[in-house]
Amino acid sequence: MLELNKDNFEAEVLQAEGYVLVDYWGPTCEPCKALMPHVHAYEEQYGDKIKFTSLDITKARRLAIGQKVMGLPVIAIYKGGERIDAVVADEATKESVEELIKKYI
Repeated sequence: MLELNKDNFEAEVLQAEGYVLVDYWGPTCEPCKALMPHVHAYEEQYGDKIKFTSLDITKARRLAIGQKVMGLPVIAIYKGGERIDAVVADEATKESVEELIKKYI
């Protein structure tokens, strides 16, 4: 997983070719930490078709707010510089994340 920060977010997500998955998480978010191994497994499975990235929002709070990330976890799909889909908070289960990925591969 490519670690995002406020310096590389635009180049790696907003200017990227194809689909980009962004895992917005925080070190105190237990659901985020529970979901993370599944997201990493999906990267191994689907990483040749979609770019997998993650952003620790505690290190880029303004960026997360600018992307309308108000609660965690958020697994978002971007294409052409736009957030086109996401699963958020209680909706973000390992099953819903895989369904989200499969819609775009």
